[in-house]
Amino acid sequence: MTQDLEMKDRSTPSNTVSPPVPSTLQHLKEIASLIETGSYSKEVRRIARAIRLTIALRKKLTASVISSFLDHVLTPGSEPHAKLSAYLPKVDVSDTDNFGFCLYSSEDDHEMEVDAATSVIQTPTTKHVLPEIEIFCYLLVLLFLIDQKKYNEAKACSSASVAWLKNVNRRTVDVIASRLFFYYSYSHELTGDLAEIRGNLLALHRIATLRHDELGQETLLNLLLRNYLHYNLYDQAEKLRSKAPRFEAHSNQQFCRYLFYLGKIRTIQLEYTDAKESLLQAARKAPVAARGFRIQCNKWAIIVRLLLGEIPERTVFMQKGMEKALRPYFELTNAVRIGDLELFRNIADKFATTFSADGTHNLIVRLRHNVIRTGLRNISISYSRISLADVAKKLRLDSPNPIADAESIVSKAIRDGAIDATLDHANGWMVSKETGDIYSTNEPQLAFNSRIAFCLNMHNEAVRALRFPPNTHKEKESAEKRRERQQQEQELAKHIAEEDDDDF
Repeated sequence: MTQDLEMKDRSTPSNTVSPPVPSTLQHLKEIASLIETGSYSKEVRRIARAIRLTIALRKKLTASVISSFLDHVLTPGSEPHAKLSAYLPKVDVSDTDNFGFCLYSSEDDHEMEVDAATSVIQTPTTKHVLPEIEIFCYLLVLLFLIDQKKYNEAKACSSASVAWLKNVNRRTVDVIASRLFFYYSYSHELTGDLAEIRGNLLALHRIATLRHDELGQETLLNLLLRNYLHYNLYDQAEKLRSKAPRFEAHSNQQFCRYLFYLGKIRTIQLEYTDAKESLLQAARKAPVAARGFRIQCNKWAIIVRLLLGEIPERTVFMQKGMEKALRPYFELTNAVRIGDLELFRNIADKFATTFSADGTHNLIVRLRHNVIRTGLRNISISYSRISLADVAKKLRLDSPNPIADAESIVSKAIRDGAIDATLDHANGWMVSKETGDIYSTNEPQLAFNSRIAFCLNMHNEAVRALRFPPNTHKEKESAEKRRERQQQEQELAKHIAEEDDDDF
């Protein structure tokens, strides 16, 4: 008997039912309520949190889930409901059972269909839809269409949402609007129609400036820079960047993109020092998950450092998840470091398609002069005197008159200060001077000065990036602290009064 009781007691835990996992539709309803709360209380941080939760649910979005969510938050038969439902694929009758439920295998879709069935049974009532909720529905449908690779429908949906946004001036809409601006440009880029929206983006940037929508200005400025750089319009991009209003960055992602585009513009304009600083800062500030963006930043930073005459450290090419993507640039760096012109040519031809896809092919053409200069520097260190014919042979110059080319290259390198040598035109020799003590010059001081300035700038940026709780200096005093302060003041007053009595 006791054994039977023990067996029953042991079997009871297995019969306990675990709490049900919330469906995707339920998550979307919670996000909608969060957006409503943020709209009524005018708290933008709640809406930003809702957008982050939506991006986390992106892979679970299906047409049936979104359709039921639209039925829940919008009035069925209304203009926005009909417009958004038209972008979603229709549910095939053959995929439903006798009761009209979809025959899906996932639990989320089963629970969603039950909610959809109950919403159909209820009598439709007129709902007061907030602008934030309506624009959030546009964002959901747009994300689904892009993930399903229906780019033409996504382009139409994004264009409709942007046209609707022009008539809405609410600060609580700005967070969702900035995402819609991004996907508006992205959908047109996927269809190859990026040039046709440039005027619209400029108009949206002007509207955002007049409305003091700083997040929208950041996003639209980056989209315009991307639009110009996509068609190699670097002068127009620099004119827009220099005339656009600047303010404190609100989004780290947008600031990283701005730094990357600024680095590309500076590189094309031969301002390599500023370009290197912008590109390295963008790579450092980028999130760890944004691997593709960090790879692009590192590719451009490597080329810029090579153009500056620097050799990147080996650890740059061995970063986790980037070894394969940076392999062509590693071999290119090795050729520049050695100063082998023939090896440089072979690598440039071998990875020509990769360099063209990255947009760095024109910059690599500029590197040829750096390769020659590096090889010449190695020759001047190795030989105290060498003939120009041997210089041309070691540099592997493939010109019709290599000796004359070697003479001009050596003379230019001497004039620029790249090598410390003299040229004997009569005998056709290059005579290298003895290397002096570098510590007797100002070069160590300049190197330390640049490193100290870099560390100070990094410290200042880290302090500016810290987040402090708002109104900490206005924090109200608690009752206990007030009581202690009053007691200390009374004791101090009593002590001063006693001292006064003693004096008298």
